[in-house]
Amino acid sequence: MRLFIQIPCLNEEKTLPLVLENMPKEIPGIDDIQLLIIDDGCSDNTVEVARALGVQHVVHHAKPMGLARAFRDGVDYALKHGADIVVNTDGDNQYPSEAIGDLVQPIVRHEADIVVGDRQTSKIAEFSWFKKRMQSFGSWVVNQAAGTRIPDAASGFRAYSKNSLLKLNIVTEFSYCMETIIQAGNKRIPITSYAITTNPKTRESRLFSNIFEHMAKSGGAIIRSYLMFKSNVIFKWGGIICGVIGLIPIIRFLILACMGMTAGHLQSLLLGVALIMLSALCFALQIISEVQRIQRKLVEDQLERTKEIQYSAPFQKIWGEQDEFGGYSGRPTEGPLISMEDNND
Repeated sequence: MRLFIQIPCLNEEKTLPLVLENMPKEIPGIDDIQLLIIDDGCSDNTVEVARALGVQHVVHHAKPMGLARAFRDGVDYALKHGADIVVNTDGDNQYPSEAIGDLVQPIVRHEADIVVGDRQTSKIAEFSWFKKRMQSFGSWVVNQAAGTRIPDAASGFRAYSKNSLLKLNIVTEFSYCMETIIQAGNKRIPITSYAITTNPKTRESRLFSNIFEHMAKSGGAIIRSYLMFKSNVIFKWGGIICGVIGLIPIIRFLILACMGMTAGHLQSLLLGVALIMLSALCFALQIISEVQRIQRKLVEDQLERTKEIQYSAPFQKIWGEQDEFGGYSGRPTEGPLISMEDNND
């Protein structure tokens, strides 16, 4: 079983040695461990430091593309190189590298396809009372949307099986963390968590400038991911609620009409009719969203089959000759040409 540990980096030359220092050399159930750096437009010596520390695999971005794109391109590279499990950790040394061996065990034992490292945010000294509450609330919202029980939905310390990565499709531009949990829950991908302790803080987050920006971006990602799977539910309940509320003034008007007291109550009838029309519109949108949901599922099933074919070639046919830095070129020694350089499209 082949494990790829990928580390998205944006100017991490100072902290990357700390991340790599405690990387496991052997893990029970894992035959081969490979390290992958995603250079997300680094302007320092991150790549040179990684090469000097023995990292052979690097994906380059000419400019910063964001965490979600870095994760997606790293996964693509790892799967093309025969990865059975992909672990994602950060280049700022927030997560304990020595815990990777335990993190992947539920996948090795076929108990889960995704394992999320639970930072136990209530115990993190650097987090304010407000941030701890917001982290907990955000995880609750994600779990409600996904039907899961992941205590730390924002954690980026994760292990994915190849099977889960074939099913997941990253569409967000901010962070993949919330989206992948919601997708996993709605696609019935087995997911669990593993409790970890974080390392001391080394720098401020580069994903957001303050907690409120993080909340806004995370909320948008959650809503978009939820609408991918449950928009029909929203329209259904919208139609039911508007219909029930709309019937109240209509029934009231009819009762008053029977009593000969309709004068001055025409607005009740108009309000009821408007709500009934809105209810009918919601039910129509529910039908449309249900059709789109079915179409999306068919497209995703086809995309999964395409990925299976794309990543089924033995990684020995994908690897080329080693370059002067100890890495690998993009030209295979046999079989069809498969580019392994980031195309920056």
